[in-house]
Amino acid sequence: MSDNDLAETGAPDFDSARFRQVMGHFCTGVTVVTGLSGGAPAGFTAVSFTSVSLDPPLVSICATNTSKSWPAIQASGAFCVNILAEDQEALCREFAMSGGDKFRGVGWTRSHGTGSPLLNDVLAWVDCRIEQEYQAGDHTIVLGRVVDLGIEEEGAPLLFFRGGYGGFEP
Repeated sequence: MSDNDLAETGAPDFDSARFRQVMGHFCTGVTVVTGLSGGAPAGFTAVSFTSVSLDPPLVSICATNTSKSWPAIQASGAFCVNILAEDQEALCREFAMSGGDKFRGVGWTRSHGTGSPLLNDVLAWVDCRIEQEYQAGDHTIVLGRVVDLGIEEEGAPLLFFRGGYGGFEP
């Protein structure tokens, strides 16, 4: 198949399982994105997080279009990205689940910038106001303007690679 053939049909010569398998070979950090919904905390696990710009300070996250947590957070106009430590896999899995009280037994405080939940014992956090959103396939790409940030703990990050979790040794 030539590049022209792909451009003409618009259809790739692979399925979503193959795409997931290949993309799984790229190691990512793990975050929990949090916000408030009518004063109540909401959150979800996200591995699609990146720095976008230094001036102005911008980051991006991706939320699946089927997420029940993102619309709740989105309504507040703000979110906090909590960067997980290597010993926080259980927290990651809890926030990856749909429904339920994800914050039961989880310590947190309100961030100074937006009031979004800042989880206890994370490596670092980035507090943002929603700048822009873009629909992209089965996800929403959210651009956040950083209003505050900090390092909470020194340590190694929780990483996601080939469908599993692990740590990092330099």
